[in-house]
Amino acid sequence: MNDTIGTLALVGGGVMGEAILKRLLAAGLCRATEVRVAEVSAPRRDSLTHTYGVTCTEDILPAVQDADTVLLSVKPQNLADVYAACAGKLHQRQLVLSIVAGATLSALTSGLDHPTVVRVMPNTPAQIGQGMSVWTAAPHVTDAHKAVAKQVLAAVGDELYVATEHYVDMATAINGSGPAYVFLFIEALIDAGVHIGLARDVAERLALQTVVGSAQFAKETLLHPATLRNMVTSPGGTTTEALLELQRGGLPATIIQAVTAAYQKSLALGREEHP
Repeated sequence: MNDTIGTLALVGGGVMGEAILKRLLAAGLCRATEVRVAEVSAPRRDSLTHTYGVTCTEDILPAVQDADTVLLSVKPQNLADVYAACAGKLHQRQLVLSIVAGATLSALTSGLDHPTVVRVMPNTPAQIGQGMSVWTAAPHVTDAHKAVAKQVLAAVGDELYVATEHYVDMATAINGSGPAYVFLFIEALIDAGVHIGLARDVAERLALQTVVGSAQFAKETLLHPATLRNMVTSPGGTTTEALLELQRGGLPATIIQAVTAAYQKSLALGREEHP
């Protein structure tokens, strides 16, 4: 495997695009002199150039021409501009990675008139190198291209390849939307601590480290979550009382319903794109 991913074109220099760029540069997978960013916002262009030393342009085509890897990180409503600039002008050797929400492989390959496309569902912890990216590839993507995609995504956290796009839609409801569920739980846990008399800064510190530590414990031990839960739960104890209230409130069922709703919405967005 090559030490670098070659020349990189970043189309869209927003938060997620910058997060991936930052991690790739830090990992030495690309060099600032080999990066071109297409970004419509002049302040963002100035910021990216000043921070990372990369070349920025307002126009898309000059950025993507002859780039080995093209990373699409625009808002869905701006994809039409990307198609207009790039359709039929990319070489088959060029790998396109898209993190555009809701953009299917069919839409991307058709809109770009380009067969070598990887679709990725990342999540916001990628900004600190702790992301979870689920990805799949169009049929014409070679093993060499898949290796490059894997390198790029591993730089921002964990990555998982799935054989069909159907699983990306499912994953959207877990890793894509999942951070919001966790943040809501953390927020409620902090508020509960304040409610029973803790200072907010104390409740926040306790809640954050408890969530981080519990997740890491589960990840490292590989024990079933029910086993881990039982390790904390003593008969007739405080945890038992708390868990009973969570069950009465329907927390497990509500989580399942929420994930199912997110999945159905993902499918609906895909149908809207291709009625």
